[in-house]
Amino acid sequence: MTVLPLAQSVVLASGTAVGGTAVGGTAVGGTSTGGGSGGGMWLDNPAISVELLPALGETLAMTGVATAFALALGIPLGILLYATARGSLMPNPVLHRVLSTLVDIVRSLPFIILMVAIIPFTRFVVGSSLGWQAAVVSLSISAIPFYARLVETALFDVDQGKIEAVQMMGATRMQIVRQVLVPEALPGLVSSATVTCIAIIGYTAMAGTVGGGGLGDLAIAYGFRRWQPDTMIACVVVLVVLVGLVQIVGDRLARRVDHR
Repeated sequence: MTVLPLAQSVVLASGTAVGGTAVGGTAVGGTSTGGGSGGGMWLDNPAISVELLPALGETLAMTGVATAFALALGIPLGILLYATARGSLMPNPVLHRVLSTLVDIVRSLPFIILMVAIIPFTRFVVGSSLGWQAAVVSLSISAIPFYARLVETALFDVDQGKIEAVQMMGATRMQIVRQVLVPEALPGLVSSATVTCIAIIGYTAMAGTVGGGGLGDLAIAYGFRRWQPDTMIACVVVLVVLVGLVQIVGDRLARRVDHR
C-alpha cells in the first residue's frame, strides 16, 4: 500500500489536482471534470455568445407554431362551446357538457405532466420525444382548450340585443357567427390570443426541463446544471423582453380592431 503525503491527500480530497486530473473541482496543470462554467462570463461565455440566439429561435418557433394551432382549432371549439350552451344559438346540453368536461380536464393538467403523459403520441406524430418539434405537440394540445375557453367567454360578452336583432331579420346561425359574434368579440379574441401566446412562452420554458429545446433548455442545461448564473440571467431577460413585446403588440392590435 502506498501512503500519500498529507498535503497531497488534502489536495485530492478537495477536488484539486496538481499536474493531473481533478475529480471534482479545479485542476492546476491538468484537466477538471466538474464545477465551473468552462469558459468566460457573459459574451465570453459560449453558452451566451453561441447558443443563445439558436435557443431563442427554437422558442420563437415553438411559440409561433403552437399559437397558430391554438387559434386555428381553439376558435371553432370556443364557438361550438358557446353555440351549444343553454339559451344560445343551438342549445345542446349533452354535447356542451361533454366538450366542457374535456376542455376542463386538459386545462387542469400541469403542462410538464401532460408533456410526459403524451410522449407515445408525440413520437407517433413527429418521430421523437425530444426537440422543439416534439414540444409543439404538447404545447398545442395544452393551448387549444385554454384559448377555446377564452373564446367562449369573449362571445358571451357580446351584447345579446344585437344577436336578437339579427335573428329577427332572418339571419342564419352561420351569418350570426360571422357577421355579429366574431366581429363584435374581436377585441376580446385578440386579447385572449395575447394571453394564450404569453402562456405558451411560459410553457416553452418548462418544456426545456424535459429536452424540449429553446431558452428553457439552455437555462436548465447551463444556468442550473453547470451553475452559470450569467446564462440563467440572460435567458430570463430575453424571456421577459419577449413577453413584453408580445403584450405590447397584442394590446395595440386589440385597440385597433375595437370599433365599439
